[in-house]
Formats: sequence, C-alpha cells, structure tokens
Amino acid sequence: MEVDGRKVYTVRAFNRGLARWVNRLPTLWIEGELTELRHQQRWASVFFTLKDPEDGACLPVQMPRGQFEALDLGLADGERVHVFGRAELYEQRGELRLKALSIERFGLGAHLAALERLKRKLAAEGLFDESRKRALPPFPRLIGLVTGNDAAAKRDVLTHIVQRFPPANVLVAETYVQGPRAPVAIQQAIADLCGRGVDVIVLARGGGSLEDLLPFSDERVVRAVAECAVPVVSAVGHEQDNPLCDLAADVRASTPTAAARVVVPDLAELRAQVVRTRERLHRGAQRAAERHAQRLEGAHERLQRAPLLALERRTARLDTLHAKLGALSPFATLERGYAIVHRGDDVVRSAEQVNAGDAIDVRVAEGTFGATVG
Repeated sequence: MEVDGRKVYTVRAFNRGLARWVNRLPTLWIEGELTELRHQQRWASVFFTLKDPEDGACLPVQMPRGQFEALDLGLADGERVHVFGRAELYEQRGELRLKALSIERFGLGAHLAALERLKRKLAAEGLFDESRKRALPPFPRLIGLVTGNDAAAKRDVLTHIVQRFPPANVLVAETYVQGPRAPVAIQQAIADLCGRGVDVIVLARGGGSLEDLLPFSDERVVRAVAECAVPVVSAVGHEQDNPLCDLAADVRASTPTAAARVVVPDLAELRAQVVRTRERLHRGAQRAAERHAQRLEGAHERLQRAPLLALERRTARLDTLHAKLGALSPFATLERGYAIVHRGDDVVRSAEQVNAGDAIDVRVAEGTFGATVG
C-alpha cells in the first residue's frame, strides 16, 4: 500500500514474500550437534536445534513425528548428526528454520556406502551363496560361543541353552565386540574355537548403533565366518540389524535368544517325541502280533481241513478210476447181452474152434450154463 508516497508492506505480506523466496532454496545436508530435542507423543512434529560445535551458531529444526520415529535412531542431545532438509520461514512468527526430511548420525552415509561396496564384492566371490550353507548338527557335543565380556547376549545364549538342553557343553570365547580391535579379536576367537574341537559356533552380540556393529561387517570377520570349518550361527544385534556376517553365516538368528533355540534341541520336546515314538512302536508291534495270530489261526484251520480234503480228493480219483475200469470190464459187455464161451480152459473166439457134440460153457451177465455144440 502507498503511504505518503512510500510503498509500505504489512508484516504478513513481508513474511509471505520472504517465505516464497526461501522456498526456492534447494534441499541440502547440514551437519551439527543435536540439542534441545523435544519429542512428545501428542505433538505432530519433533523439534530440536542444530548447533555448530565450532562457534555455537544455531539453527532450529522441525521434522514430522512419524518420519522421525520411523528412522528409529534413538537420538539424544549432544549427538553429531547430518540433517537433510530445506529452509522454511514460519510466517506467523517470522522465524527461519530447517524442515528436516531425513537424519543420519555423523559419518553414517560413508559407512553405508563402504559396506555396500564390500557387500557387492563378497557376493561376487560367492561368500553369501545359499549352496554354501551347512546344516547345524542336531546334537552338538561342544558349542563355541563368541561374545563380549559380561555381555547380556552371553547370558541370554547360555541361559536358554541350559534351559532347553541341560546336557549341552558350551565353550565361551570372550573378546572385543566393538571398536577398532574387535575384528581381529573376533577372527582369532573363531579360529581358537575351531582348534578346540567345537561342532558349531555362535556369534552373539546385543543391539547397538551401526557404528557399534561395524566389526561384524568387517571383511576379516566375514571371511572368517565363511571359511570356518564348522557351521556358524550369527546372532548379532536385533532383528532389523543386518551386519554382513549374517549373510556369510550358515544360519542367521534374529536375536541371541533365538540362537539358543536353533543350536540345541528342546530336551522336553525330545522326551515327548520319544514317548510318542514308543507308543507308535507298541501299537505297531501289537498290530503285527495280531496279524501273525490271525495267519496262524488260518493255517491251523487249513491244516485241520487238509486230511479230509486229501481223502475226498483221493476218493474222487478212486471213483473215477472205478468208473473207467467198469467201462472196460468184460462184464459190462455181458450186461449188454453178450456171452463168453469156454471150451475147457480156452475161450471160443471162432466157430471153427468147436465140433458138433463138443461140450462148452457159456457165461452170461447173470451166470454160467453148459451146452453141447449141435
């Protein structure tokens, strides 16, 4: 508006115009120390201040609460971070602030890039191939455990192993699991356990930040896991953590507690299985005995019937032979009206064998009578 020949802006118009110019600025990464973190469940946004550790310059930051919580970084005041976002002017107050789109701990991006390069390199060598994975022994005689000194992960693994399978023997190798000395120490612990004759090795460490878990993505540790003489169970961090040793291990357990469940059987379940198997064997033996008894009973009945059947078959054969003999007997011929003539002991087969006045014997079907040749 014009006042005494001068162009005068209202505060609202000034802030709105300035906001439009600010909104043209690009998104960018800003490094600083996180302070004054205000995170409330009833608020739609999370507020904090980025402080330059060199000269104390400050920049207020706002981030939607859902995006902040999805990152699940567990940030606290005093941590050094990289914040990705764009400048924004809050018109009502005329306050300049940064609208955050993402947050990373200091150095995280470089670590992630290096891990991705190493992951691709080792994958190309076949260290993560499923064909290399080995089955865990069902009843390990000696279990090797690589873990930190007085670590909660160690207690979790040992407690659950003993609860599930009290006869289990565990050889613990306490070593560094964090910091620059950890990779070599872990590598050596794996080699020592193999030398002492373990059947399986568990790598156990509780959760932590990416930096805390970096030793388990170290190339030396990953190669030691892949080249280990016995199967390896990786139980590093929480379920969402994925160090590279998980990919090289034969089995990945989501937590140290889960590692105990996969490395030893449940004794109570084994006993229940033995009971079920014994009951099945008993029922099977009983059914087999019943089948044998039925077969024996059938054989006994057949043996009892066999003499009678044999006699009947022999009787039938005799009757058949008798009928055949009867059909061939001369008496059957006599029944049809024929006669047999004897002159002395000789059978008369021709009229030339007798003369007039000879005495002959004539046999017919009903008897014998004498006659004289006329």
